[in-house]
Amino acid sequence: MAFDEGLADRIREVLAGEAGVVEKRMFGGLAFLVGGHMAVSASGQGGLLVRCPPDDTAALVTRPYVQRFEMRGREMDGWLRVDHAGVATDHELRRWVRTGLDYVRSLPPK
Repeated sequence: MAFDEGLADRIREVLAGEAGVVEKRMFGGLAFLVGGHMAVSASGQGGLLVRCPPDDTAALVTRPYVQRFEMRGREMDGWLRVDHAGVATDHELRRWVRTGLDYVRSLPPK
């Protein structure tokens, strides 16, 4: 499945004016990186991938349409998958993009 171009465009709009954002195709989707770290991605499996503080993962997955990101059968703290319904409004998308940006900006650049 190709990533959702419409979602990618919406992410670009949210990120307009943010310093240091780079787009890169990763994991079958289109990732948006800061300092070499992926903040969010229009996922190739649908929806949005979001980086978050690992210690916040358990609380964030209690929200509707959110689950831990799974890679090779392993759920990963610090990575979330937000279904399309969870980013249906611009307000919801901005909130998730901000979560990813705030976290990766707290990390040292790669």
